Formats: sequence, C-alpha cells, structure tokens
Amino acid sequence: MAKKKTESEYRSPKEVDTHLLDRIQKAGDIKAFAKADYPELADEIRAFLIRHISETGGHLGSNLGCVELTMALHIAFDLPKDKIVWDVGHQSYTHKLLTGRREGFDNLRQYKGMSGFPKRRESDCDAFDTGHSSTSISAGLGLVQARELKGEDHHVIAVIGDGSLTGGMAYEALNNASKLKKNFIIILNDNNMSISENVGGVSNYLNSIRSAEKYLDLKEGVYNSLMRSGNEGTVRAIKKVKSTVKRLIVPGMIFENMGITYMGPVDGHDVEAMVHVFEYAGRVDNAVVVHVRTQKGKGYLPAERHPARFHGAEPFEIESGMPKKIREKANYTDVFSTVMCKLGEKDEKVVAITAAMPDGTGLKRFHNLYPERFFDVGIAEEHAVTFAAGLAAGGLKPVVAIYSSFLQRAYDQILHDVCIQNLPVVLAIDRAGLVGSDGETHQGIFDLSYLASIPNISVMAPKNKWELADMMRFAVEQEMPMAIRYPRGEAYDGLEEYRSPIEYGRSEVIYDESDICLIAVGSMVKTAVEVREALKAEAYSCSIINARFVKPLDEKMAEMASRHKLVVTLEENVKNGGFGERFRLAFDEKYEKKDSPEFMHIALPDAYVEHGNVALLKKELGLDTESIVKAILEKHNER
Repeated sequence: MAKKKTESEYRSPKEVDTHLLDRIQKAGDIKAFAKADYPELADEIRAFLIRHISETGGHLGSNLGCVELTMALHIAFDLPKDKIVWDVGHQSYTHKLLTGRREGFDNLRQYKGMSGFPKRRESDCDAFDTGHSSTSISAGLGLVQARELKGEDHHVIAVIGDGSLTGGMAYEALNNASKLKKNFIIILNDNNMSISENVGGVSNYLNSIRSAEKYLDLKEGVYNSLMRSGNEGTVRAIKKVKSTVKRLIVPGMIFENMGITYMGPVDGHDVEAMVHVFEYAGRVDNAVVVHVRTQKGKGYLPAERHPARFHGAEPFEIESGMPKKIREKANYTDVFSTVMCKLGEKDEKVVAITAAMPDGTGLKRFHNLYPERFFDVGIAEEHAVTFAAGLAAGGLKPVVAIYSSFLQRAYDQILHDVCIQNLPVVLAIDRAGLVGSDGETHQGIFDLSYLASIPNISVMAPKNKWELADMMRFAVEQEMPMAIRYPRGEAYDGLEEYRSPIEYGRSEVIYDESDICLIAVGSMVKTAVEVREALKAEAYSCSIINARFVKPLDEKMAEMASRHKLVVTLEENVKNGGFGERFRLAFDEKYEKKDSPEFMHIALPDAYVEHGNVALLKKELGLDTESIVKAILEKHNER
C-alpha cells in the first residue's frame, strides 16, 4: 500500500496519481477494493476534488469532509437499488465520483455541464433532487413509505448535516419518522458547521453527546463483554438498563426519547467502522439515527482553517488557497454590510438577523461591532422572519438578510406574521436574480412575483451601489414592511450623478426623450443604459425610467410611458406576476387601450433556470443587451 499523502502534498499543484480512482467506472466498483486501500483511495479523491474545484469553483469544504462517509455508504449499500438522499446536496461530489461521473468534473457547475447538486436526470443513483436545507428526512420518509406500499426491498438513507438539523422541517420529519416500524436510516453528518459555525441548542446538544466519554467507554465495554460471553440472561439485563444509562449520562437523548434508535458518535473518517455501523443500522426495524463526526475541509489546510470561505469557493490557487481572481470593486453585499454598520451606529434600535449566513450576507462586521444586536438563528428562515416580527412588535427595527431563493421558504411568515400586522421589518434580499453556478434551486428569480402578491409590503430594487445605501436608510425609518432586493456580484457604480432622494412609491426619470421608453428594475437599469446607447446608434431616442419601487407602482410612470410609441419593461425576474405584468395591468386600468403604446416585457421565462455563468445564461434567455436591442428593433419595425 502506498504511503499516505501529507497535507503539504495535497497543496502541491503537481498532477496527482489516481490509479485507484481510475478503477471506479460505475456504482459498486468500490466494493472490489481491499480494506487496506481505503485510506489511499480517500487521499486520491481529495486530491482530485481539490484540483478540479480549484479550476471550476464549487463546494469544497463540505465535500472534503465527507469523503470517507460517502465511501462507507457505497460499500455498505447497493446503489442504485438502495436510495441515498443528500440534504442540501452540495456534499455529493464524492458520490458522483463513485457512481462513474468523473468526466463531468471538467465542466462542473458550468452551462450544460454536471450539476453541483444531486439530479435524478443525471443518474439513477441520485434518488432525489436537493438544493435547500433540512428536506432529506421528509423526502427519505416518503421513499420509505413508497417502498412499503409497493412491497419493495431496499434501504433508504437520508444524509443530513448538523447545520441542517437546525431547520424546523427536519424536526417535523423526525416526529413523523418516530412512528415508523420499518427500517429508515438517517445519517447525521456532524462537523459543527453549516456554512458558518453552528449556533443554538442543537449545536450545544450535539456537543454534549460528543463529550460524553464515560458513556461511550461504558457502551464499548458492555458490547465487548456481550460479544465474548454470549450469555442470553446478560443480554436481556443489559437491554433493560441500556436506555436508563443513556438518559443518565448523555443529556437529553432526544432521538431515543422520540422513539428513534440512536447510534454513535462514530468516527466519520474511519471507513471500516462506519461500514460496520451502517450494516447494523440496516437491520433495525424502525428509524435509526447514526451520528457520524467529520471535519469540514479535511485534508486541505486552507479549507480546514477557513471552512466558511471554502463552503462555496470561487476558483483558487491550490498552494495558497487564495482566489485566482481578486475583487477590485465592492459587491452589493459589501455595500449592504457597510451601510448596516452605519445604521447600527446611528440608531440603537436597529438589529440584524441572519439564517446561518453572517459571512454570506455581509453581517459579520455588524456582529463584531454590535454583538448584542445581532442574531444568527441557524438554518431557519421561517423562524428568522417571525422572530423579526416579534422584535418589531417590541419596538425595534429588525433587518433580516437572507438570499432570495432561501427567503421563499418564509413566504407564509412574511404574509401572516409580518404583513397582516403591518410590522416594520426590513427584508434585505441578497442574490436576487440570476446567481449562476448553483442552478435551479438557487436562482433568485421569483421574489418580485411572490412578494408583490402580499398586501402591505413595499418592494424596492436599487440601480447601483449608492441607491442601495439610500434605500436601506429609507427602509429602516418606515413604519411598515419593506423589502429591498439586490443582485449577486460587483455593485454597479455608474449613474452616480442620478441620485435623487428616495420618495415612497416614486420612480426616477434618468432620460426623458421620445420614441421608446425603457422602464427598468434594479440591476436591469445598467442594461437599459447599454440598450439606449445601442439604439441611439440606430437613430432611435430612448427614455429610461428607474422604477425603484416594484410595489407600490408609481402612477407617473404610466403617464410618461403613454407618450411613447413603444414601452419596454426590463426585470431579472420571471415574467409571471412580475413587474412588467403588474405595470401593464395598472397602465390599462388608467388609459384606454386604443390609446396605448406597444408593450414589450423583457423578463425571464416562467421556468427553472439551470446552472451556468450568469452572462451566458442572460444571453441564452434573451436578457443581455444584444438580445434586447435585437428584440426591440424587430418589434419597432413591425409597427
């Protein structure tokens, strides 16, 4: 057996030998490996992942942490007959390698390439599409019940991280699973991390289990004695007291108290130990939780030291771990971070809430400055919003920073707990619009539609970095629910000279000309400026209106639009229920249709958008400048 590679070797840019990994062409091939080869195969997988993700970007830390865990699952179970559901799914890279998708890593997360998440369309070894947190136990339980109703015989395994276990949906599913009298295996992958370090009671509870060494030593001794003695009387006696001993020594034992068998903790980097436990778990006639302890980023020193930074990594230099492309300009999250700190300094009533993403949402600086006014609630978006409603009812000014695609999970709480009471909660919606490489589950393309459907809420979108700051200052002073959506990536710094004060429900006229009227929302204002310049070269004059407010709509926009031959609305949101449709409806209510100009709605199709580079996706979907200009000219020439 070859010598185990060191951390310094993992950081080497040289090509790494993958002679063991080369033998894996399809699911089940790993079963032919000798036990002595497991450590070297794990090393080769880590080296492969580091090398490829350094080029394509992707979720590195979580995948390095669960290499041995995935190997053990593939050894202990038979795929695709047995079904594995990966919670969130960003940690499924080793699973993809072990099911024959090695070549797909050359275009991982690229347009038309392999997804960074499980996809049923990719492989029959992917039992369920995932992308959001805390869903695996529910989905797995559904697969179990389907198995029983159809009279089939296979295992169902849900792999959920301790971070995902902070989501309420996981507990709803556990409560339901506790009634089960058939086998269902839940692997708790415990690395004390979600994206940032875990917080709250679940983390404390798992820490208490990890530290219960007296219980673990006793349990190991008891089982060893049983194995040697074969005394049935002893077996029965031990079984009677086992649960009592657990409850005395390990605090809570929440799983067993619910009626779910608990096993662990198990070393998540010991393949043989996990295989043994998984095989035993597969013989239990009820739901069973196997608690596996892993280290996020294992085997690559930069990822071990900075797990949050390597959760979703951009392409990086292997030797240093530093990004290959250094950002020269601030992004929208940076701007939000800065203005939040200033708002916190100015007003002690301003508080900040995040759902396990202080780094990703830019609230880490606020936390450092005002720790008593910062709340990380874990992966629990629904709770975050209702918690904010309670803070607002108590006289504070809560700002909830959540990614657009994750905020979807709190729709009912926004409607029921915030808006019915008209409470002054500010929703700071990051990653709105197309976000690229994470694909369908992460594109923030529905927020304008679902938020605009809710009474009492006001929805804004800034055209550039200065307007985001102005909108934040405006929002925290309002006595009503306010939402501000802004995109991922570099903040637009054009149109600095256009910075009229924010007025409630009012748009901003940037250019007032004739012929064509471009009405743009947020990030599309920059595109509108580019479209205007291109049409100017074709001898067309264009007005540009910065909508600012998606809800309420500014009636003056309709008045100005009525003076043009063609009105074009532009938004980075699905067409259905979006700004364009709402504006056209409001326009038709105000003006006779016979007097109406022609209308065009430039928006995303009512479909799920796959992963890929944002610029490429915009071109494919007709949202780039060239496509919009072409469509406008064709429409104008039809007149």
